[in-house]
Amino acid sequence: MEKYNNLLRNIAELMEKGLFTSKGLKKEVDDSIKLKMEIIANKLNLVSREEFEVQKKIIEKIQKKLTKNKNKKTKKTRQVRKS
Repeated sequence: MEKYNNLLRNIAELMEKGLFTSKGLKKEVDDSIKLKMEIIANKLNLVSREEFEVQKKIIEKIQKKLTKNKNKKTKKTRQVRKS
C-alpha cells in the first residue's frame, strides 16, 4: 500500500510542477495507472458488479429453497412426534 501512496504522491508533485501539460504524457500516465489498477484487481480476483449481482440472486434463491425445505422437515418432525 505504501508503494501506491508514494506513486500517487509523486504524481501529485509532478502535476503541481506543471510537468503534465503535454497531452501525450498525461495519456501515458493515465494508461499506466489504469494498467496498475487492473493488475491489482486481477491479483485480488475481483468480479464485476454484474457478476456479483447474478451470484447474489442465485444465493438468495438457494437460501429460500433451503429455508422452505427446513420448514417442511420441521413440520414433518412435529407431525411424527404428535402421532
